[in-house]
Amino acid sequence: MKFVDITDPQRIESKPNNRSIIFSDGTIVQDGVTIKQIELLQYKIKIDQNLGEYSIITALVDTDQGQIEILYDEGYRGNDALNESVNMLIQNLGLSGLILRSLISLKNKLGKIEK
Repeated sequence: MKFVDITDPQRIESKPNNRSIIFSDGTIVQDGVTIKQIELLQYKIKIDQNLGEYSIITALVDTDQGQIEILYDEGYRGNDALNESVNMLIQNLGLSGLILRSLISLKNKLGKIEK
């Protein structure tokens, strides 16, 4: 089951323009949830002549309890927005925060289904 936890999810209904796998083929267990894969997805929304590309970058976290796609970054971030986001995530210990945020969102979505 896949959940999307993004304001106005219609903005990312198309296939992503780019993707980068951060973690795969391993096992991270956090709060009893096994994380199988983490990737960042880039959706190029528009191009402004002065500001450049406007991108929505999401994190897709695949777990044994389902997938959750959450907003990671958004805005005019230039032509290399995805790679810059990947580097920021990896170099600044942002992965643990991303995992915790994703699991909280996933558990909230699963809780709404069970009610």
